[in-house]
Amino acid sequence: MFDYIKGILTSKNFPYCTIECNGIGYLLLVNYRTIESLCEINKETKIYTKLIHKEDSMTLCGFQNKQDRIIFDLLLGVSGVGVKAAFAILDEFETNDLINIILDENHKLIAKTKGIGPKTAQKIVLEIKDKLTKLDIVNRIPINKNQNDKVSFDSINQAQMILESLGYNENEYKNALETALSEINKDDPQELLKETLKILSIF
Repeated sequence: MFDYIKGILTSKNFPYCTIECNGIGYLLLVNYRTIESLCEINKETKIYTKLIHKEDSMTLCGFQNKQDRIIFDLLLGVSGVGVKAAFAILDEFETNDLINIILDENHKLIAKTKGIGPKTAQKIVLEIKDKLTKLDIVNRIPINKNQNDKVSFDSINQAQMILESLGYNENEYKNALETALSEINKDDPQELLKETLKILSIF
């Protein structure tokens, strides 16, 4: 319903913040990382949103970037993971780090999140990894392979597809992907993706 709201931040009291836009104050439920990323009160800010509609309530959730919102959606798709648990996981891990943890199938690390048990952590790893790896491979704008003949174009395409599904556009990931291509030594789209995400998290 809403992609994002851009307006004046009028309050930030964890776990809520209020943004005024065109005379309307939008109350958003947010996690601690998002609260910390917000500007000072009475300054303009932009926050990505997702509306959670239940039978007896509607909650507008806020995120500092598209990647957080996409992972939040994936987490909510796992049985046993609600809004509170999804936000707790996003507070525990940076988004790119979380994707790498899932690709590594490190459910024990996810289980360290408050309120997340071992079985739920295992489901998170299995279901989200499955969704990422089942993305269709499509032709993308060619990326400079830096003479790395060990990595196939199919692997590059698959990595690009997942990056774009996470909300990155080509301008954002191209340099990181090309750098990752120069550093890996095997034809594995997951390794390429993990290395690219590591590079992206630095900037």
